[in-house]
Amino acid sequence: MTLEWQRSRGLVAYDHALATMEARAAAIRDHGADELVWLLEHPSLYTAGTSARPQDLLVPDRHPVHVTGRGGQYTYHGPGQRVGYLMLDLKRRRPDLRAYVHALEAWVIASLARFGIAGERRDGRVGIWVVKPDGREAKIAAIGVRVRRWVTYHGVAINLAPDLSAFDAIVPCGISEHGVTSFADLGVAASMDDLDAALAGTFEATIGRLGPPAPVAAVA
Repeated sequence: MTLEWQRSRGLVAYDHALATMEARAAAIRDHGADELVWLLEHPSLYTAGTSARPQDLLVPDRHPVHVTGRGGQYTYHGPGQRVGYLMLDLKRRRPDLRAYVHALEAWVIASLARFGIAGERRDGRVGIWVVKPDGREAKIAAIGVRVRRWVTYHGVAINLAPDLSAFDAIVPCGISEHGVTSFADLGVAASMDDLDAALAGTFEATIGRLGPPAPVAAVA
């Protein structure tokens, strides 16, 4: 088994992405298919995780809402946000869900650090947070995973330069007392290609620690 990287250049419909993830995860489980890290952008939409509360959808008709099997509550996806979906075989790497989520957090934190952004964990809050110059905390990356028979799917969403006003229609991840930020909001100039290069460059030192590094297939 090798690790394949794919990057989709256009906007990928959520239903298509979900079907693709489920099919690949099943192929990994049942047939030993290659693992996959898939980097993409979605059109504007909201996803509702398994803990989503109806009252946290403040403006129901702002964008389409997709109910999903990942953990977590409501979040927004849209252009300018890098979504990373990971289909990995934890049975071969390390069958420990807590360690996997910790590795995802470390991956995002290490990638942000390459741009001088200090991403941090917070007890009781999912995702990666930054402290803005005015002292306020804001979320820059969301994490939501699902694991079926030790094969992962879903993953992370990092705000490069999305429309942050879209988060006003939900209570992001059920947390109302803190804001949402992005590279652009923090004044950090970076392209999606720059972010992808950082994610690729920090993967083995973070996610790769879950198990022996697998040979990496070429990025599509």
